Amino acid sequence: MSRDARWKALLELLVERGRLDVEEAATELEVSAATIRRDFDQLAEQQMLVRTRGGAVVHGVSYELPLRYKTARHASEKQRIARAVAGLVAPGEAVGLTGGTTTTEVARALAVRADLAAGSPALTVVTNALNIANELAVRPQFKIVVTGGVARPQSYELIGPLADGVLGQITLDMAVLGVVAFDAAHGAAAHDEAEAAINRLLCERAERVVVAADSSKLEQRAFARICAAEDVDTLVTDAAVAPETAHRFEEAGIRVLAV
Repeated sequence: MSRDARWKALLELLVERGRLDVEEAATELEVSAATIRRDFDQLAEQQMLVRTRGGAVVHGVSYELPLRYKTARHASEKQRIARAVAGLVAPGEAVGLTGGTTTTEVARALAVRADLAAGSPALTVVTNALNIANELAVRPQFKIVVTGGVARPQSYELIGPLADGVLGQITLDMAVLGVVAFDAAHGAAAHDEAEAAINRLLCERAERVVVAADSSKLEQRAFARICAAEDVDTLVTDAAVAPETAHRFEEAGIRVLAV
């Protein structure tokens, strides 16, 4: 197992459990305890975990795994959600995409749609996510608009007042939100308040708002609210969503698509 693959596995285990012992991690990953100790030390230097005697813990309730280490979590669900979200987009529309693993999959699903292979433009995509802009910029039929701002290394998103100027001058047909939490009572949320503020602006500029979130994000709360549930038109999630959860969103006036 490569170091990157091992680090990804360690961080995913840590996020799920909150705490990991060296011996426990060594057994799970089938490597030596010395290797795990080195990994923990190096990850602690990068502030991805907190080293403890005999193991490691997450940073706390606001801990956020960097995007590069989140791509494998719920991957098949995210791809199904992404295809369904992409199917809601009509040719020629202007679409806003926030950052995140699910919205990155939405961008990829849009890129391979046959009816968006040509046009002038076939689609206008507005995003504050550098990785999404990078993936779509090679598609000459897509018009890519990137907000200004300061790059946030955890999510590759541009944040701050420089982004406000661009978003204040545009109108979108649809905004697609990637969220860390979505609750019928408390709305859509992110870990970071500056990220939430930019995502909120995207929502305000859009005719319709779609939340793309796997079922693990539902009925959860996070620090910074993006928008109220009533501001969301459609939730696209996976088929593992509990019927009572889907019903609560529907009662809030949100169309629920479980794929």
